[in-house]
Amino acid sequence: MAEAIILAPAMDADPGLWAMLKEDLNCVFQRDPAARSTLEVLLTYPGVHALLTHRFSHRLWLAGWRFSARLLSFIGRTLSNVDIHPGAAIGRRFFIDHGAGVVIGETSEIGNDVTLYHGVTLGGTSWNKGKRHPTLADGVVVGAGAKILGPIIVGERVRVGANSVVVKSVPADRTVVGVPGRIVDTRISSQAPENGISLDHNLLPDPVAKAISCLLERIDTMEQELAELRHVAPPANNAGQCKTTCSAGDLCCEHESMH
Repeated sequence: MAEAIILAPAMDADPGLWAMLKEDLNCVFQRDPAARSTLEVLLTYPGVHALLTHRFSHRLWLAGWRFSARLLSFIGRTLSNVDIHPGAAIGRRFFIDHGAGVVIGETSEIGNDVTLYHGVTLGGTSWNKGKRHPTLADGVVVGAGAKILGPIIVGERVRVGANSVVVKSVPADRTVVGVPGRIVDTRISSQAPENGISLDHNLLPDPVAKAISCLLERIDTMEQELAELRHVAPPANNAGQCKTTCSAGDLCCEHESMH
């Protein structure tokens, strides 16, 4: 029952616009080893351009200058290829890596220390006014091309695998992969994540490989039972070996039970 309780992102007290902009720049160096200088980040990072533009357009939106906010947002989208509605509420130290093709809807809410990769969509599933876009709590990492749709809540430190489609709320500290997104067991990294943010996308589990492994085990069991019924010698025991004739290829071998 406790897992069903999901909290919205805890927004810190507003530190001021310039303090937030400084934090936004500093977090780039923490999460992108390719960043070399502040000037380089300011001039060549489209994700940073989009976020800086949004910080100003969001202030205009809250002040009631809706047309000016939308116009500034449109200019930012033209320059960065990142579409952030000025009504979206974004917390501190937000980072969009590569910043291409990201879409963030009007009623989206994003907590602190969230990381999005290129092609991510925080979209709605209704044409009705009101809350229709997702809420991302603190520390969420969303892989490239993932879609999070509807007024759902993604809990703290959740990782969303690349190209996943998430349409249901996710409790904290979980991993979601697939279409539609499914909560899966997470392989544990041997190294502690820096700054509390895990970017080990290679440790995301493969539910397809797991399903194939279960099918292979079931086939082996059925072959053994069939051999007993026919009173013939059972087939060779290939447990722990990759099936070289399996059409699934490396998916079978990647599963830990096949090693």
